[in-house]
Amino acid sequence: MVKAIRVYQHGGPEVLKWEDVEIGEPKEGEILVKNQAIGLNFIDVYFRKGVYKPPSLPYTPGMEAVGVVKAVGPGLTGRAVGDVVAYAGNPMGSYAEEQILPADNVVPVPSSVDPIVAASVMLKGMTAQYLLRRCFKVEPGHVVLIHAAAGGTGSLLCQWANALGATVIGTVSTKDKAAQAKEDGCHHVIIYKDEDFVARVKEITSGSGVHVVYDSVGKDTFQGSLDCLRVRGYMVSFGQASGLPEPVPLAALGVKSLFLTRPTLMQYNGTRDELLESAGELFANIAAGTIKVRINHKYPLSDAAQAHADLESRKTTGSVVLLP
Repeated sequence: MVKAIRVYQHGGPEVLKWEDVEIGEPKEGEILVKNQAIGLNFIDVYFRKGVYKPPSLPYTPGMEAVGVVKAVGPGLTGRAVGDVVAYAGNPMGSYAEEQILPADNVVPVPSSVDPIVAASVMLKGMTAQYLLRRCFKVEPGHVVLIHAAAGGTGSLLCQWANALGATVIGTVSTKDKAAQAKEDGCHHVIIYKDEDFVARVKEITSGSGVHVVYDSVGKDTFQGSLDCLRVRGYMVSFGQASGLPEPVPLAALGVKSLFLTRPTLMQYNGTRDELLESAGELFANIAAGTIKVRINHKYPLSDAAQAHADLESRKTTGSVVLLP
C-alpha cells in the first residue's frame, strides 16, 4: 500500500482525500515509478471541479511527476531500475507516492536538470514549447501578448518568447507580479486591475495590435484578446482559469481575418518522437540558462488541498510542487 490523493466527488479543494491505495505490479510495457516530486497545474483544478471529466470516480489527480524507476514490466528494454524519469499528460494519477506508467510516456531526465525542477516544469514547459515553437512559431520581430504572465506557464512563455526575439507584453494582477514578469523578459507589463489592457496594447503597438495572444484566462480576457490582435493575428486560447469563454460568431473573426485555435499538449505531443523533441528542447533551454524555473511554493503531497486553494485564489506565482 502507498499513500495517494483520491477524489470521490467534484467540488472544492476539500474533496482531495489522503488515503492508502493499492498500486500493483507493472505489466508488459509499463514501469513502476517512486515519485520524488509532483507538479501542480491548473488542469488538476479543472478535473477536480468537473470542468473536465476524469475517466471515472473515484480517481487520483495529477498529470506531471518525476521519479525513480522502481520496477519494470516483463520483457521491457530501454528503461532500467534506478533511472530518473519524468512524464506530463496522460495517464492521470501523479498525486501518489508511487504510480504505474506506460514506459513510452516517460522521458529520461538529464543529470543537468534537478528532479524537482523537472517535475515543476514538464507540463508547463512542454506547453510553452508547443505554443511558441509549433502552434504559432514566434520569430524575431513578432509582438506577443501573454496573459497571466507571472503564472507558472506565463513565466516560461515570457522568458522563452524574449529569447526568441519577440517583443513581449504581459498582463498581471499585482505590482509584485509585474516586477516578476519584468524580470522574466516582459518588455511591457500591464496591471489589468489598474488599466484597460486593450487600450494599453493599442498604445504600445501604435494601434497595429499584436501578432499572437496566448490566453490561459478565458472568459474574462477572451474578447479583449481578440480586440488586441492585428490583421491575420492568432488567438491561442489554451486555458480558462476564469471560466469558459462565450461562443464566438465566425463573422467576428472575419473582421480582421483572424485565426483562432484551442490547442492541447496531448495532441501536440501525440507521438513518442514529438514528446522526446519537446522535452529535449525544454531541458536544453533550462540547462543553457535560457529558462529559469521559479519554484516559489512547495507543499507536502498530503497538503494538496491547501495547494489547490492557494493556486485558485492567485496566492501563488511561478511553479508549485508537491513532495511525497
